[in-house]
Amino acid sequence: MAPDVLHLPSALVALALLGASLPAQAQVLPQEPRKVRTEPLPKRLQEVDVFEKLDERLPLELSFVNERGQHVTLADYFDGSMPVILTLNYSDCPMLCSMQLSGVVESMKQVDWTAGKEYRVVTVSIDPKESWERAQKTKSRYLQQYGRPGSEDGWAFLTGSEQNVRQLASALGFKYGFNEKRQEWVHPAAIAMATPNGRMSRYLYGLEYHPRTLRLSLVEASEGKIGSTVDRLLLFCFHYDANEGRYAPVARNIMKLGGALAVVLLAGFLGALWRSERKKKPALVT
Repeated sequence: MAPDVLHLPSALVALALLGASLPAQAQVLPQEPRKVRTEPLPKRLQEVDVFEKLDERLPLELSFVNERGQHVTLADYFDGSMPVILTLNYSDCPMLCSMQLSGVVESMKQVDWTAGKEYRVVTVSIDPKESWERAQKTKSRYLQQYGRPGSEDGWAFLTGSEQNVRQLASALGFKYGFNEKRQEWVHPAAIAMATPNGRMSRYLYGLEYHPRTLRLSLVEASEGKIGSTVDRLLLFCFHYDANEGRYAPVARNIMKLGGALAVVLLAGFLGALWRSERKKKPALVT
C-alpha cells in the first residue's frame, strides 16, 4: 500500500476535526496602516520588477546552449511529464544569485522529490557573455551543494543570446537591467513554476523558500502528475497568499471538507453499529 494511503485516514480525521472546530465567521483583526514610500527608487532599481503572467505559455522554441555545449530549445525541458522550476541568474553575480540559488537548493533538499525524477530545474543566465564552460562550473557547485544522487540531468544551466534571454524574461514577466557603473546585472529575486507543457503556474519570491510552499507549488504546477492524495487535499484547503509568499489555509474549504468528512465518518459509525446489532439479534426458529 502506498505511503499516502497509509496516512490518509488520520489526515482526513484531522481535517474533519479542524473543520468542525472553526467558527462560522472568522474575526478580522484590524490592520495597522501601511506606510507608503513616496521617494522614488534609484534609477537602476526602476528597471527591476516582476509582472506575473499566470497561465501564459512560454516561448518553447527559443534556443540556448546547455552546460555541455549542446544547442537546445526550451521545449527539450517541457515534455509534458514534469513541472519545471525556472530561474534567471548569472554565474558572475557578486552576491544575489548565489544567495538565491543556495536558498532554492536548501528548500529542494528538504523536499523528498528529486530533481530529474519528479521535477526539473532550468537556470538561464541573463549575462549574454557567459560561456557554457562557466555555466558548467556553476552547475557543479550547486549539484554538490544539493548532494542528491541521480539529479545531474534534472538541473540545466543555459546560456544564450541577449535577444533570446530577453524574450524569455518578457514571457516570464521578469524585468531586469544592467548597471553600467558597476558592470553588474540587476534583477529580481524570484523563481517561476511552470507546468509540464510550458504554462506559467506560480511565482515565489525572496531568497528563502519554505519547503512546504515549494512542494505545494510543484504539486499545483504538475497538474496532478506528482503528489499524494494528501498533497491534493492540502491544495484544496490552502490557497497561495502572494503577500505572504506561502500557502495559507482557506477556512471555507476546510469547513466544507470537514463537514463532508464528518458525515462520512458518522455514516461509517452508524453502519458498523447496525451490522453489530444484526449479529446480536437471535435467528427465528421455524
